[in-house]
This record gives sequence, C-alpha cells and structure tokens, in this order.
Amino acid sequence: MRTVGQALVEGLKARGVEVVFGIPGVHTIELYRGLAGGGIRHVTPRHEQGAAFMADGYARASGKPGVAFVITGPGLLNALTAMGQAKADSVPILVISGVNRRNSLGRGLGLLHELPDQAAMVRPLCPTERLEDPADLEPLLDRAFANLLTGRPGPVHIEIPTDVMPLAAPAAPRAPLPTRPGPDAKQIAQAAQLLNAARRPVILAGGGARGCDAALRQLAETLDAPVILTVNARGMLHAHPLCVPGSPSLDAPRDLIRQADRILALGTELGPTDYDMYVRGGFPDLSGMIRVDVCADQLARHPAALTIKAETAPTIAALLPHLAAKQAEGPSRAATAREKARTELAHLHPAMPSQLAMVEAIRTALPGAQIVGDSTQPVYAANLFYDHDRPGGWFNAATGFGALGFGPGASIGAAIANPGTPTVCLIGDGGLQFDPAELRVAVDENLPLTFLVWNNASYREIAEAMRDAQTEIIGCSPSPLNLAPFAAACNLTFQSVPEDPAALHAALSEPQSGPRLIEIRVTS
Repeated sequence: MRTVGQALVEGLKARGVEVVFGIPGVHTIELYRGLAGGGIRHVTPRHEQGAAFMADGYARASGKPGVAFVITGPGLLNALTAMGQAKADSVPILVISGVNRRNSLGRGLGLLHELPDQAAMVRPLCPTERLEDPADLEPLLDRAFANLLTGRPGPVHIEIPTDVMPLAAPAAPRAPLPTRPGPDAKQIAQAAQLLNAARRPVILAGGGARGCDAALRQLAETLDAPVILTVNARGMLHAHPLCVPGSPSLDAPRDLIRQADRILALGTELGPTDYDMYVRGGFPDLSGMIRVDVCADQLARHPAALTIKAETAPTIAALLPHLAAKQAEGPSRAATAREKARTELAHLHPAMPSQLAMVEAIRTALPGAQIVGDSTQPVYAANLFYDHDRPGGWFNAATGFGALGFGPGASIGAAIANPGTPTVCLIGDGGLQFDPAELRVAVDENLPLTFLVWNNASYREIAEAMRDAQTEIIGCSPSPLNLAPFAAACNLTFQSVPEDPAALHAALSEPQSGPRLIEIRVTS
C-alpha cells in the first residue's frame, strides 16, 4: 500500500523537489516513511525557524521552491518568522506541517502540540490548505505549486492530519507545472515606442529581475540606460559601465532617476527599505514609468504610464526586437552616479567606507562566492553601495521584513543549492545568537561555508540610533559568544582577525575543507 506520506514525497519529487529541510517529530513520522528511499535529500536543522530559512536560501540560490517539513503547533509557529521573510522578499517556499487528527480539531482536548486553529495563524500570511481526503493530494499539490510558480512568489503552507498521513493514497492525475503567461503584445509595442522616444532612460531592477543577467545587459546596452540595482538584484551586471549598484535611498541614484526622461522598472516593489531607507521623503516622481511585475496588486500600488503584468525575462525578450539601439551618455551618467553614491557613504556614517572595504575583501578573496547576510553593519553599508560579482550571489534579510538570525540557515540552504560554491554567512555577534545551533548543520553536511562574524560586542546600529534619538541606550550590549571555544564546540576551524581588509583577505584565502568560522574583531 502506498500511503499519503509516500505519495506526498513522490509528488514533490515529480515536481522537481530535490531537498527537504526538516526536523522529524511524532506528528510527521508518516511523512518520513515517504522520504526513506524517496530520492529526496533530507537536511536536519536544529530549529524549525532554521528549516524555513534554509528553504528560503535554497530557493534564492537555486531558483526553485524550497521545502520544509515541520511538526504540528510549535514547529509551524517556529517557522512563521522565516515565512514572513519569504513573503516580504517574494521567495517561494513550501512549508508542510502535521496537524492533529481530524476528529480532534477545534475541540480543545489537550492533545500534544494542539492549537485551536493553526491554519488561522498562517492564513493572513500566505495560502494554506488542509488535506482531508487522500484523493485530494495531487490536486492540493497542483494548487500549491501554482501559487509557488505563478503570480508573486512567496510561502505556501499545507497541513496534513496525523490520521490522514498513513491512509492509502489512490493514484491520481498530475497537472503539468504551471507557467506564467507572457506579456501582452500591444503593451510591448507601446513600451517600445515610449523607450525609443527616450533620450535619457534609466532602468530600475529589483528581485524580480534575478536570473536575467544576460538579457538585462543586452537591454541596457540597447537603450544606453544606466541600471540601478536594488538589494535583491545585486550581482547582476558586475563591473558593467551601465551598472549602478547603489541604493535609490542615496542622493546620487535619485538624481539619476530625476534626470531621466523614462523609467523602466523591472520586478521591483518600490518599497521604502530600498527606496527611502532613511524616511526622508522627496523621492522623484515615477508616475511616467513603465512598470513590469508579475503581481497585479503591486502594479496597482503606484501610478505609472504603463504597467505590464509579466515576468521580467519574457518581457525583455519581447521588447528587444522592437528597440532601436542608442549610443549616447549612458556609461558616463552611470559612472557619475556610482562615484557620487560611494562618496555618500562617508557622509552617512564615517565607518561605512571601511565596512564596505571589508565586504569587497570577501569578493576579492573568494571570487564568485555567495554572500548571504544577516542584519549587521557591513551588510547595511553594502546594501547602500556594493557591486557583487555573482548574479544572485548577494542577498540578506536586512531589508523588508528584516528578520535577525536569517543568515546561518539561509547560507546553508544556498550552499546546498550550489554544491562546491564558496558561500559566506556575514553575520553580527548579536545576530549569531539568534540561530547559533544551525552552524552544526554545515558540519553535518560538510559545506564549503564560512561563517564570518562581525563582532562589535553590541547591537551597535541600534545603540547609535538610540543615541541619535537622544534616548538612553538600554539593552544594546548583550555579552557576545566567546567564539574560539564556540567554534571548537561546533567542530569548526577558527580564526580571529582585526577589522582590516588585508587580514580578512589572507584568512579567507587559506585552503578550506568544510565549514569554518572567522571572527572580525571590531574596535572602532
């Protein structure tokens, strides 16, 4: 007999799932019966939040949905923070949980891990469905993957009652994986007409443009248009003359936008943490833009001359044959914006240039690495201005939802998604204490992962914000881990270096076998 748990794993594998991140429990044993010999790799985190963060990092690095298995009640609630981060950053993750037997639900019987209605806690965040009948499994998976792969990506939740998991699962037809429709031909013609008439176009590229590096380069070169990259698009067009890897929160990218006679916005939600981090207001008028996004709700949130509901890649492919090639001042306009944006960092905070230099030392020492960031000072600096050398290789949780503790799990997921690729988790000493146990997972999986800990022995960014607000600084000096014995306890090789790019470069350049921990001692 093929059980629901076994059929679930078969259905996931048939839809391209290769890895599941999960912690087994008494409420998911029957799901694990399906995993045994099911051809899907299982990775065991140390906390369900870490499981969902791993699924997130895997999805960002692979371009495929990440999957997590969690138990009923506390397991699912532990994963909610990571699901919120995935929602904010449009990352497709599928969280599959148990739930207590059907005849107990909502009755308050005091069962283990019981909640009155756990799906009600998930429903405001993302689509959620319960499998009541084994015959509905394949249609349920079809709907889940339709949500993951069409429209705006994000988390999806499925719960399976413990008394359904061991039931016989009948064979059922499986729908082909869904695809998004291409852009409307009339809108493409209209967009091309507007872009061909522009003399100083500018492209805004967000996370929805990831995976389109070559196409975006061709589009920018054809239009002679500088490309301003938000955080989730960094790594695209590395070192290209038209690339502006600076936040639109800075004056220089804003000036470039203000001087443009046409804006083409590709896959960016135009959110404040990218476009107005310092809540200054005064952002240039974008009402004349051409906006491309997969989400109709997003397209309705800002006025635009033209909106196109489609993915970035097919939109660029449809546009290119209709565009007239230009050669004008695009590279010089982009160069001016880059130079001024980098200069602005010192005006914002005198330590930011040195923090950026440390991130650039990582890039130099480990070309083509994946850098996965937590909320910490060098990540903040690089989010404002940094040109990474790997498309999709720079991402973090320091924008949008901003969940601390994202880095360890997400970097493990990214390392698993791209085997053999050097991966760096850039995290502060405070953020590390949110999810320190996940470092053992990197040891279990023997990943080429460097945990790079920015140790200033405080929540310094918050302390400085409290000082600037003339508020007494309270709660910003939690004692840091003693990282040498901590690394030994995790079976990680360990080095401690000063806040010096040359010292960091030397440490990162040493031969690496498996995961390691490098502390950066911050004294300034």
